[in-house]
Amino acid sequence: MVATDPLWLGPLTYDQGEVRAMDSMMVMANGTALGSRAGIRAGDPGLAVSLAGTTVNVTGGVAILHRAGQGVYRAQLAATSPGTLTAANASFSRIDLVYLRVWDTTVDSSGLNKADTVYLAGTPSGSPVAPTPGATEIYIPLATITVPSTGGGGTGAATVSSTVRQVTVAPGGILPVSSAADIAISGAYTGQTRFNATRGTLETWNGSTWMAPGDWVTYTPTWTATVNPSLGNGTISGRYSLLGKTCHARINVIMGSTTTYGTGEYKYLLPFTAATLPNLENSWVGSALAIRPSTSYHPCVVRIQSQGAHCKVMGPTAADGSSGATWNPTVPITWANTHQKNITVTYEIA
Repeated sequence: MVATDPLWLGPLTYDQGEVRAMDSMMVMANGTALGSRAGIRAGDPGLAVSLAGTTVNVTGGVAILHRAGQGVYRAQLAATSPGTLTAANASFSRIDLVYLRVWDTTVDSSGLNKADTVYLAGTPSGSPVAPTPGATEIYIPLATITVPSTGGGGTGAATVSSTVRQVTVAPGGILPVSSAADIAISGAYTGQTRFNATRGTLETWNGSTWMAPGDWVTYTPTWTATVNPSLGNGTISGRYSLLGKTCHARINVIMGSTTTYGTGEYKYLLPFTAATLPNLENSWVGSALAIRPSTSYHPCVVRIQSQGAHCKVMGPTAADGSSGATWNPTVPITWANTHQKNITVTYEIA
């Protein structure tokens, strides 16, 4: 392979490796240099596997195959029959594999240069698994065939599953995923988008995980005051859900036996700094609940001011609610072991 040849310049000629490498530009990346995601085109019903009695059939279709260091292989096939189903075992079930293979003798030393479908019978077992093609083979799986045993009154009737069938899209395309193996694969780049059919939602790779709009994320808020309280053996936790610039945040605090309460007004760190409010608006408002388990519940109001990085909570100090103050060591209750704070607020982030 001559790595310096650009494509479609008149004086140049190209070997097969160069063309396959440059074809990689047309296929979704797999996160490796020159790597591509192999598979059937999304939405393409071709290369479907079925059984007619014991005859394995595969419909015509097209696919992309990939081999590390070799680029992509574009394959097209008419309808094929890769073989006859191996008879069921008397004692154990079996999982067979049907796959599309490209024979490239420069890679696999097969002496062949062609594409075809292959039927590979599995091994009967109490815990059967699909067989794996040889290490030198260039292939993509199309389907598995589960063949139950004939013993114990079984019929040995085989069933076809396309769960292993993999789809691919053009670079930047939205990839539909449904199998556990596909769902577990990390994104190839930050901003990559896929459709998770199991969840029924779009997800975007943020560099470390797949996130759908509105997914809840954990964070660790801080609880501060003029003299900061200390959680001791208490707990504090936070979660947020972000949709555009709208943030829904929740904070929960449970006091422990060694928690100390500091002095002054309490503040709770938000997951994101709040946006600047228009002149006629004063603050974002949410709700909070101070809980003395099995004793009393005190509904209160959360407040986030313009450009605030923290929220405060205001509660009544009179039985009729005619006066109030920001939460502190004695408002709305004198905080003690096992008491809880639940804070919920929605606001615009900066």
